[in-house]
Amino acid sequence: MKELSTKETITIGLMLFALFFGAGNMIFPPALGQAAGDNVWIAMGGFLITGVGLPLLGIIAVGLAGGNLQTMASRVHPMFAVVFTFIVYLSIGPFMAIPRTGTVTFEMGVLPFLPESMKGSWVPLFVTTVVYFAITFWLSLNPSKLVDRIGKVLTPALLIIIGLMFVKSLISPMGEVGQPIGSYQDTAFFKGFVEGYLTLDALAAMVFGLVVTTAVQDRGIIDRKKVMWSTIKAAILAATGLGLVYLALSYLGATSVSIAKSENGGQILTGVVHQLFGPLGSLLLGAAVTLACLTTSVGLVTACSQFFSSRIPSISYKNMAVILSVFSAAVANVGLTQLITFSVPVLMAIYPLAIVLMLLTFCHRMFNGHRSVYVGAITATAVISLLDGASQLGLSIDSLTPILEQLPLYKVGIGWLVPAIAGALIGLLWASLTRSVPIVRETK
Repeated sequence: MKELSTKETITIGLMLFALFFGAGNMIFPPALGQAAGDNVWIAMGGFLITGVGLPLLGIIAVGLAGGNLQTMASRVHPMFAVVFTFIVYLSIGPFMAIPRTGTVTFEMGVLPFLPESMKGSWVPLFVTTVVYFAITFWLSLNPSKLVDRIGKVLTPALLIIIGLMFVKSLISPMGEVGQPIGSYQDTAFFKGFVEGYLTLDALAAMVFGLVVTTAVQDRGIIDRKKVMWSTIKAAILAATGLGLVYLALSYLGATSVSIAKSENGGQILTGVVHQLFGPLGSLLLGAAVTLACLTTSVGLVTACSQFFSSRIPSISYKNMAVILSVFSAAVANVGLTQLITFSVPVLMAIYPLAIVLMLLTFCHRMFNGHRSVYVGAITATAVISLLDGASQLGLSIDSLTPILEQLPLYKVGIGWLVPAIAGALIGLLWASLTRSVPIVRETK
């Protein structure tokens, strides 16, 4: 029976790496590295769990659950599956992740090269986003060519650019590692863990899982176990690449305190490449950011167009890609700061739900797939994560704060963990006491 060749596995793995690795992934590790200082590797330990480990688990979990997010989420409840799936697709799609790629491309790949007289105008951003999303739409027109276009061309170019930055920093060291600041002084690991939310990759994994399995099947692999194994190998390759790049970028940030002290990862990278490469630095950074943004944007528009067109049959894939590209271009013109401000509360609310759903999927056989376990864990997680999201949004929860602060790990942003475990145990107890609760069998 046919199996993927090593070359095909590498190509799909590079495609998956590129789909995950967007502009946000470039700017968060340097900011973490600079803020964490001497504790950079401890903080990166937490960041790698949510920024690398969870995406890897997400790809595998979707495959184990039957190949798509809605099937996995339906183990909680059919209505939850519909609502949660739509929220995830909207979050990593037209409301946050796709527009962010266009805005970051402008701010780091175009804005530095504009004359001062144009930097305050809305016109350059508008023109950039129109051109950028037109290119995104064109690349998304034929999903079957996504592997060749991204895996063979754009990803290697991106890796070469990042590799040059790292090697040059080793040859010409920029300075000593600084002192940790803020939460990185005492809770660096947990701070890094929560910072990994901002990559959006755990949510994206629930979508890209279908993209990868489709790419494998397009190569003639039909047997379910072989599809799963091929997907896992490609996911491991992509996760390894993400981990290495994150470590390199965090090192750049940690050693750049003396030349580019800032809380903004984009400004840090700008200062770093200027120090390492002189006048060509900004051009190099702009090229890297543009490639990272474009590959992610294409993957997200493709995945979201496939999903929404399948749910709304009256709108074809092509027309849905047009709608998403135009809408994303419009949202991108709101500005990067506003997009990030909006995204943080949403991620604090839904990211823990995604994490718990993944973990339950891997433990599915241990509790015989009882729906009550899913319901208990997700319900308990939702209570805490929604309150966290409300707090980040600026809504007052002062009356509940003293109670919430009694939860283990709440002050470091992971207060949902113990309630999730408790909810799962309560669900398991309920399942053992009654047979009225249906059992969700493992997908064959």
